[in-house]
Amino acid sequence: MNLRLVAAVGVLSALAGCVATAPTVSDKVEMTYDEKPRSAQAQAPAAYPSGPLSPVTTEEVRSRSVTTSQPPADLWERIRRGYAMPNLETDLVRQQEQWYASRPDYIQRMADRSRKYLFHIVEELERRQMPAELALLPFIESAFNPQAVSSARAAGMWQFMPATGKDFDLKQNHFRDDRRDVLQSTRAAMDYLQRLYGMFGDWHLALAAYNWGEGNVKRAIDRNQKAGLGTGYLDLNMPNETRNYVPKLQAVKNIVNTPELFRAELPVIDNHPYFQTVKLARDMDVVTAARLADVNLDDFKALNPQHNRPVILAAGTPEILLPWDNAAVFKRNFDAYSEGKLASWTAWSVPANMSVADAARRVGMTENDLRAVNTIPPRMIIKSGSVLIVPRSGSAQQDVTSQVADNAQLSLAPEIVTRRTVIKAGKRDTVGSIAHRYKLAPAQVAEWNGLSAQAHFKPGQQVVLHLPVRAATRQAVRVPQKGVVRASAKAPVRKAAAPAKKAPAKKR
Repeated sequence: MNLRLVAAVGVLSALAGCVATAPTVSDKVEMTYDEKPRSAQAQAPAAYPSGPLSPVTTEEVRSRSVTTSQPPADLWERIRRGYAMPNLETDLVRQQEQWYASRPDYIQRMADRSRKYLFHIVEELERRQMPAELALLPFIESAFNPQAVSSARAAGMWQFMPATGKDFDLKQNHFRDDRRDVLQSTRAAMDYLQRLYGMFGDWHLALAAYNWGEGNVKRAIDRNQKAGLGTGYLDLNMPNETRNYVPKLQAVKNIVNTPELFRAELPVIDNHPYFQTVKLARDMDVVTAARLADVNLDDFKALNPQHNRPVILAAGTPEILLPWDNAAVFKRNFDAYSEGKLASWTAWSVPANMSVADAARRVGMTENDLRAVNTIPPRMIIKSGSVLIVPRSGSAQQDVTSQVADNAQLSLAPEIVTRRTVIKAGKRDTVGSIAHRYKLAPAQVAEWNGLSAQAHFKPGQQVVLHLPVRAATRQAVRVPQKGVVRASAKAPVRKAAAPAKKAPAKKR
């Protein structure tokens, strides 16, 4: 009996020890933006059971209260709760705080613009378990303007360069630029940031690489390692833009965290999706889509900024974004639509090099209208294989194929202005020798002079050429050839010139 009693006491002691060392809910460490972790010793002492142990009944479980976690009051609070990057405390941060705080109207405009996109960005960050303050990065990159284009040709809310955009599968063609697409650019930005964090293991260095390029950051780290210096963000020698990049984000993060300290007013942004995706089964004019959704055209473009032309090609963009309550409106109006064709534009592939005027005549447009809708600058010709947006004829109801929608490009070349020029042939000159001398096709020289491509000229015979204006001028100045160049009836007579040698191309 004594042995049984001792064993029982030992078991009860072990159970009591387990209860004593197990943390209670109140023992969990809490972390706020500007607090250090609170010690477990500061919490209420753990409770130990007394008396004999007994199982908990179902009725007791139901009677006991459960602590609930309140959802964030708005999206700003949700972002604050997700802060996870180490804070940066430098003079540059203070300078950026002052810069933003002195421009409350600018903060208000940026914050108002962000309400369309922030919920989706926060959702994506949380899904990937990334720091929530990265949702504020478009404040620094583009002021949340998805149409923003930098002097270096970076585009969109996340400011992707053309080459980097291609690396992350952001299509850029004549009809759309996915660097401006809300969903695609956000996906690509997070893919890129995750990759950079994987490279450097530090969010500040990852952000520096996002701004400056991972190759530059790697080289800066290597230089410091060789010199025995630190390799953190604050240790590296970098351009001023990158040096101020993380301090700008930290400043915005601080303002969002405690706007009252900076006399900033953040608009209320509900913790709720702003937009829905809606499937698009047919090509559709942008204005038609906005009208069917009962959405202001500017608001529609703000959610669907990737379209370069006034038509949405369903094969390339199979869905559009609409404000939450307007998605059902669009579906209802689309099903009831009976006003004719949905798209008044289509794609046309240019069969050969041609001038804008010739292309306009082919498709039944004025030259100015064709230039405007396709963004063709003056003094350019359209190269063969280019794809243009042109009016859809009444009989053409077929939508544009995915091959064209995904790969259409507009290729242009400088327009060559020629001038009729007459020279005198020298001894032993042929159609071929003159064509070679002036870098022309023998067939062209033969056609201009009514001869065969194998014909010989008599010494002193007049030869008609059509030369580029600049080339004609250049050749009229230099003198190696026999004969006379007559640029026109009124032009002064000059000695014929040998063709100028082409200058070597500059290396970039």
